[in-house]
Amino acid sequence: MLKIDVYNMEGKKAGDIELKEEIFGIIPNEEIVHSVIVNYLANQRQGTQSTKTRAEVSGGGKKPWRQKGTGRARQGSIRAPQWIKGGIALGPKPRSYSYKINKKEKKLAVKSVLSSKLAEENIVVLDKLELKEIKTKNMVKVLDNLKIGGKIFILLPEQNNNVRYSSRNIEGVKTGLVTNMNAYELLNCDKIIVTLDAVKKIEEVYA
Repeated sequence: MLKIDVYNMEGKKAGDIELKEEIFGIIPNEEIVHSVIVNYLANQRQGTQSTKTRAEVSGGGKKPWRQKGTGRARQGSIRAPQWIKGGIALGPKPRSYSYKINKKEKKLAVKSVLSSKLAEENIVVLDKLELKEIKTKNMVKVLDNLKIGGKIFILLPEQNNNVRYSSRNIEGVKTGLVTNMNAYELLNCDKIIVTLDAVKKIEEVYA
């Protein structure tokens, strides 16, 4: 079992907790992490880019000059791709870039990133994270007490609007739920803040 210190919102040590090695102590699988992140980014693409083919550009119904005898190259339409204001040959059309990936691979990627972050001492465990009201300065104070900065991802066991709305105006700070977390968000941060309840939920879901 892996032991990690637990802190309170004042930044003081409040004990320690044992983490399951099969989640936080595995050898990271970089290949799986890479494929899962590529999948995540592909699924975020809108795929709305579009160009017009020669059939969709207005005009060009009449042959510009006769086929033979002019000394010029034969042309069928002034909206062919080689003409200015002509159609685009082989241009992009609206499409979906999304594709599915195995659920086991997604879970392994999350475990790999969590294990990597823990090994680098970039996971901070809090005994609890409770704010009485929605105030950005209260969340800033908690982060100052913990002496952490940069990109921070706060993992919550369940929806907590006070924490969520108090964090959204702080640059580099994002919040998320254990049930919705993914390898990309975990990897794309400097520090992960997780509460004791969130740790229990992670171990329930990924054990």
